[in-house]
Amino acid sequence: MEQSDVHAETNHEVLRAGLDGATGDVLLVNPTAETLGAAVEMYRDNDSLPPLKVFADSQPLKGLTDDFIVASGIADLVAEDLFEVRTLSTVPRHSLLLTEGGVLSFVQGATSVAGLRTTEESFVSELYDDYSDRWSDAKDFSLRTPPLSHVRETLEADIGAAAVEDFDRILDSLEAAIGDGEGLDEVTISLLVAANNGELLYDISRWGEDIRLASKATFSRNKNLLEEAGLIDTEKVPIDIGRPRLRLLLGDSSLESASIEEVAEEAEQRLGAN
Repeated sequence: MEQSDVHAETNHEVLRAGLDGATGDVLLVNPTAETLGAAVEMYRDNDSLPPLKVFADSQPLKGLTDDFIVASGIADLVAEDLFEVRTLSTVPRHSLLLTEGGVLSFVQGATSVAGLRTTEESFVSELYDDYSDRWSDAKDFSLRTPPLSHVRETLEADIGAAAVEDFDRILDSLEAAIGDGEGLDEVTISLLVAANNGELLYDISRWGEDIRLASKATFSRNKNLLEEAGLIDTEKVPIDIGRPRLRLLLGDSSLESASIEEVAEEAEQRLGAN
């Protein structure tokens, strides 16, 4: 059986080797968080790669896309017709990359990754046809996260360019954007950005609800958590009619003098300790 295995330090390198020279439909089956994240990063940086069909069990897939960084990146790629995502009822033991010319199986080691590859024609054809048939019968996976490009465009239009810069800098500083002690989620990030720029809670929560990032109630709950942690403060801003609105501010002078990355790091520490 003809083989050309790949051994590398990262999933990104193994995936890149598997995609090299690929033609026709390409399926990524049962990806781990690391493999899916590598695929998103690779496709966002390279528009010459073949479209990718991501095929995974619905529950692990939902877990993977709880990370805003991954989910918003996938949403962008779906909008650009570079990704399709469908759910699979029975998954293989390892992550697989299937092309018309080969099968690559990912094996994660302690400090490196191996891609075990075969190009044996009858085996590849049988497996490729099987998953292609299952793909045809599978359901699309519903992403509930807006594309990152849409988040950025609307944030700049509704709040301002400085807010977009802060938002991007926080995302770049994080390994994941999940919340629950594993990173800051997209709502918390938005609130920290708004506080760093002295924006109104009404404006940032209305923006978030309009683009289906989260409801105003979710923004309000997260605002309360940030206040309890001493990360943000508010001041009342009177309006002509109705109750005063709340301007978001950073919680103390040490945060006000910090970079936005340092604010995010402090938020992770304080929220993780609660």
